[in-house]
Amino acid sequence: MARILVLYYSSYDHISQMAEAVAAGIREAGHEADIRRVPETAPQEIVENFGFQTDDSHALIEGPDALGNYDGLVLGAPTRFGRLPSQMAAFLDTCGGVWASGALIGKPGAVFTSSNSQHGGQETTLFSMITNLLHFGMSIIGLDYGFGGQNGVDEVKGGAPYGATTIAGPDGSRQPSAVEIDGAKYLGARVARTAAKLAA
Repeated sequence: MARILVLYYSSYDHISQMAEAVAAGIREAGHEADIRRVPETAPQEIVENFGFQTDDSHALIEGPDALGNYDGLVLGAPTRFGRLPSQMAAFLDTCGGVWASGALIGKPGAVFTSSNSQHGGQETTLFSMITNLLHFGMSIIGLDYGFGGQNGVDEVKGGAPYGATTIAGPDGSRQPSAVEIDGAKYLGARVARTAAKLAA
């Protein structure tokens, strides 16, 4: 049985919902998922003024060395000006020891994100997280077109071949759709199954 870490940062709950969906896909595939979040680094004034939601539903990651205890890693963070947010970047910047140890080399990694519009920089944000995983030596798993839900223009929907996504809307009121949740589940299952094969 593979053990996968779903590590995320979320300001307004969209990414935490997607993290739950990724973990559900891992578990439905018969594997183990742990969900952890990275610390909030924004000043308290910003957190309050912009209405960030304090997320206590998942424990904080124990530290960068914890990443090496898993058979795979799925990172999630919202889009900030077309790149990953500083909170996730700050955590990844502490992972030099993980990189130096080679603890993640050859393990599968994947990513997911959100933005307020369909053209809000999702793909560049996915790639900015994928870059970190490649430096760790991980094998990248995308949201392949085996998940047909990301195709078509019949409704507003997230999803990219580079990772699972959701669209929050300009005021953040749009919640992840059933298709987007299914995409996150599909991604989680793919990572878990791949990890199990690589460990065999």
